[in-house]
Formats: sequence, C-alpha cells, structure tokens
Amino acid sequence: MSETPTNALQYRFDGPEDAPVLILGPSLGTTWHMWDRQVPELVKQWRVFRFDLPGHGGAPAHPAGSVTDLATRLLATLDRVGVQRFGYAGCALGGAIGAELALRHPERLASLALIAASPRFGTADEFRQRGVIVRTNGLDPIARTSPERWFTSGFAAAQPAITEWAVQMVRTTDPGCYIAACESLASFDVRGELARVGVPTLVLVGSDDQVTGPAEARTLVAGIPDARLAVVPGASHLVPVEQPAAVTDLLVRHFSTAWQPAYDTGTGQMAISAAPVKPALAALQPVTPIAEIAPPAPQPEAQGRPDQYDAGMKVRREVLGDAHVDRALAQADEFSGDFQDFVTRYAWGEIWSRPGLDRRSRSCVTLAALVAGGHLDELAFHTRAALRNGLTPVEIKEVLLQAAVYCGVPAANSAFKVAQQVIREETTPEG
Repeated sequence: MSETPTNALQYRFDGPEDAPVLILGPSLGTTWHMWDRQVPELVKQWRVFRFDLPGHGGAPAHPAGSVTDLATRLLATLDRVGVQRFGYAGCALGGAIGAELALRHPERLASLALIAASPRFGTADEFRQRGVIVRTNGLDPIARTSPERWFTSGFAAAQPAITEWAVQMVRTTDPGCYIAACESLASFDVRGELARVGVPTLVLVGSDDQVTGPAEARTLVAGIPDARLAVVPGASHLVPVEQPAAVTDLLVRHFSTAWQPAYDTGTGQMAISAAPVKPALAALQPVTPIAEIAPPAPQPEAQGRPDQYDAGMKVRREVLGDAHVDRALAQADEFSGDFQDFVTRYAWGEIWSRPGLDRRSRSCVTLAALVAGGHLDELAFHTRAALRNGLTPVEIKEVLLQAAVYCGVPAANSAFKVAQQVIREETTPEG
C-alpha cells in the first residue's frame, strides 16, 4: 500500500485466498472501514477486497476526475493482484463505480449490489457547489454536516462515537481529491444505459435516505433487467454502518444465489477479447450473448467545419451550471432563440472549448473583460462560473484589483459589490 502507483488504488484483502473475490466500494468521504461490520461474515464465503478512493483514508492524493477513471484504476489494481472476475458491492460513489463496471466491463463482473446509489446523483450544480465550498472553506463544513446526510437523527444521537468517527473520516480526506470526486459525481449519468446492465443486481436503500432514497432505487430497479429491490427500515444514506446486520444478511443472500458464471462455462474462465461483445437487452445467458447492441449509425457530416452546438452546450452547462442555462433557454423565444444558438455554438463551442487556455485562465480573462465593459449582470454569473472553474475568492479579488488599475476605480467598485455578494452566496455553507 505504501507504493501505490498513480493509476492504482490503495487496497486490502481479507478472507481465504482460494475463495471467489467480492469487492466492497466506499462512499464519498469514507474509507474502507465503513465495511468493517460486514467483513467477518462475508469472509466465510469470499475473499473480500476493499479499497480507498484517492486521498481518502491516507491513500495517495492522486485526484480522479470521473467515475470512469476510478473504475479504470480499480481494474488496474485488480490486474496487478491477479483478480479477473469478481462480485461487486458499492455504496453511493462506490455504487456508481459498480454501475460503470457493469456497463463497460461486463466480462469481469459476476454479480452486483448497488447501495444508496442512483443513475444520476442529484444535479451537477449541487456537487460543483460543494466543490466551491470545500475550495473556499476547507472540508470542515462538509465534515460537520456529514452525520445529517449519512444517519438518521436517532442513530446519530444514540451513537456519538460513530458520529464523531464519520466527521473525522471526512476531515482527514484530501480536499483536492474530495473536490475531484464531487466532479466525478457531477458528470455521472447512466439513466439512458441501465437496460445494458446484464448481471444480477441487488438495489439496496435505507428507508430514510434523503440523499439517494427509495425513489432513486426504484429507478434503478425499473431500468436494470435483472434487478431486485431491498429497502432497509430505519436507515439513512450510510446504511451499511447504520444497519450492519441487515445489510450483511442481504449481501450474503444476494451473492450466494446470484453469482453469474463466466461466459465460457467449459473452462470456468472468461477470455477477454480486444472488443468484448456487450450484453443483449434481452435476458443474458451464461454464454456468448445472442445479440449485440449496435452503435448509433454515423450521421453524415456537413461539408466544412463540424457543428459545435453539442460541444458548446456541454461546456456551457459545465461552466455556468444547468440551472442558469435552463433559465436562459426557457426564456428564449422566436425572437431571441437564434441568439442563444449563436452563443452556444461560437462563445462556448468555438472559444471556451479551445485548448490554448484552461478554464481558470479563461475565467480570469472574462471577469476582467466584463469589468471593462461594465456588464455587471454577466459579471455575477461569471463570478459563479469562476468559482466552479477552480478560482478561489482571493484569486477573484486579485483579478478585480488588477482590473481597477486598467479599467478604472468606478468600474472596479461596482464589480467588487457584485462579486462580493455572489461569493457570499456561493461559499457560505448551508446550516
């Protein structure tokens, strides 16, 4: 573990070496110790593999910017230790990793449990906002409010030692890796792909989970062909910690009865080809699937430069947030719709998408230009964008001070008032 490379994860094994491997994936802000109460029972049948997210639990602080990246690092780690096929249970962000494995690497997965999970975790804006708070105030505000999100009030009051353990677990996480994990959840959305999950899946949720509750669990069950739902009463988001016996029993029953054999039943092994066949939408047999999902037919490109609208819309939403973009589009009519189209294609698809400057630098340039032009309305939402793009309030202040020299004190004075209000709104922790 002390020599964990950047493309791998910190891990530990428990249980007999000759048993099938069962992986337990952690939630954002937790460590592998969230599974401590499940391990003694699980190791009776499986070799349990637990891992820490980057920068969590003392793991090396090599941030991963997407769920795909986390899944890739997990597979690289498993390859290093010789694990090819496994069962997987993951909580929240750990569940997102499990869904990613089921969709992109079905040949490796024998069975799946998604705990406190969702095909999309809230909105991208919510997680990027959390990143702004951590970047400005550190992890303490998030740590102090974690018990409210993770546990029912009765459990938190009755178990002060576990509640304090949860707070300290978040406090000791690397802030940069926590922010990167928030970005991973912000960009995660597999709602349109659930029908391609081809392994037996248990969807497990606490009845009182206010983060990813029973509604999100039912969405997963409705979309995954071979899925069953288990609702644990009296539990919130971190259900394996709050109701360990119930979760352990459900996992044992699921993985004991729904362990899909490898596709090649003659050898007991799965030969991984360069381009593995994806599971069929119909029921998956333990042999080569009877059908393959065909990729979308390529659309003929218009002559000349490619249309940048889709790329521009993606960048526009990432920088300004879904809520702002949705409002702008909703207000567009026959008169202003062409202008919204123009802005998306050229400002966001052509300029903001260019590789010559990173988004932090483009935010600095944009803020200075808006001060010079006196465009205070746009300065407000671009101050929010600057925070989302990684600028700190101190750095925004320096940009405005620089603008005061070259654009004039009155312009900068107005800009400071706007930016100050936005920064207060965006960086003040809730509660």
